[in-house]
Amino acid sequence: MNSISFDFDNIADVTEFYRQFCHKFAIGMEFGNNLDALWDALTGMINLPVRVTLRHLDMHADPHQFDSVVAVMREAEEATAGKFSLHSR
Repeated sequence: MNSISFDFDNIADVTEFYRQFCHKFAIGMEFGNNLDALWDALTGMINLPVRVTLRHLDMHADPHQFDSVVAVMREAEEATAGKFSLHSR
């Protein structure tokens, strides 16, 4: 299983999260930088299985701005029967 980590000490906002997401999953300019595009990527564009770890999200200055992103990831975890798995540290 592939593992990808996002360190929220280095992610200021949702725009930066999407930039890092595209880089880490080698997704090109076709990514729409929105929740629909995130769903499409998690359920059809990236190679599964993959484990994604969100580091230091709870210590971010404004963690609630990522609530929708995390919710989409949780839904993708369920939709892929755990082939996409999300963890927090």
